[in-house]
Amino acid sequence: MSQTPVTFGILTAPQHATYDEILDIWLAADAIPQIEHAWLSDHLMTPTGNGPTYESWTLLSALAAQTRRLGLGVLVTSNRFRPPAVLAKIAATVDIISRGRLVFGIGAGSRPGHPLARREYDAHGLAFHDSPNAVESLAEALTVIRRLWTETEPFDFAGTHIHLTKALGDPKPLQRPHPAVLLGGRSAPLLRLAAQHADLWNIVGDDTKDAAARGAMLSQICTEIGRDPTSITRSMHLQVCYDQPGITRDAIGRALDAGFTHITLGLPNPCPGGVAHWVAEEIITHDR
Repeated sequence: MSQTPVTFGILTAPQHATYDEILDIWLAADAIPQIEHAWLSDHLMTPTGNGPTYESWTLLSALAAQTRRLGLGVLVTSNRFRPPAVLAKIAATVDIISRGRLVFGIGAGSRPGHPLARREYDAHGLAFHDSPNAVESLAEALTVIRRLWTETEPFDFAGTHIHLTKALGDPKPLQRPHPAVLLGGRSAPLLRLAAQHADLWNIVGDDTKDAAARGAMLSQICTEIGRDPTSITRSMHLQVCYDQPGITRDAIGRALDAGFTHITLGLPNPCPGGVAHWVAEEIITHDR
């Protein structure tokens, strides 16, 4: 098991819930030391198209203004939803509002093979390309966003997918040189981007053996490009089972044994009352 400190966080989906319900969970978590970070997922509509879905970064901004301690972010932002230069501005704004607590989570976007993936793009007039296109676009976005956060003079960028003229990020994020970057995904091309750009790498933990194999692949890529593999924190998203918390605790144990030290616990809606305290007592600190 890794000696890296283990941290636990929660993820509340901004769907099928009211703003006040989500806010109450975050405010409660903000007062619980065992919960160190909190996240929103990033979708523009529910899988069926029925029920409310809030825009993640707008909601994150409101939650950032009303919490004081939690690290926070979107797990993970779809690079397909917002122009990268605009996203860089949004993220810098949230980092300032949160007083420097943002972790910038981003990914290529929904998988083309997912049967419901295209629906939310078509419904909002957004382009939906194949995976190679999405990964290439994400690579350019990561470069552009970092430059907007750090460079003090206007610059031009002429990529295959992104074209900027006299681009300048102002204000800069509060964190220096910039917020930590979390990249989510499991494919080899995304792992290569993580090796190049990420401070944290996240994977959904529905198959711990596969996640461990992907982590080994990430380490190999890091070694190939001359980066210390241990400089990337391994993060796993696990869905909480309210009825059988032992299932979640067992999954956490397997994740820790596989070297994942940044654990995000997804809270399915509808959430029971007092869910943040329940998670802390029944999942995070139980038997520890």
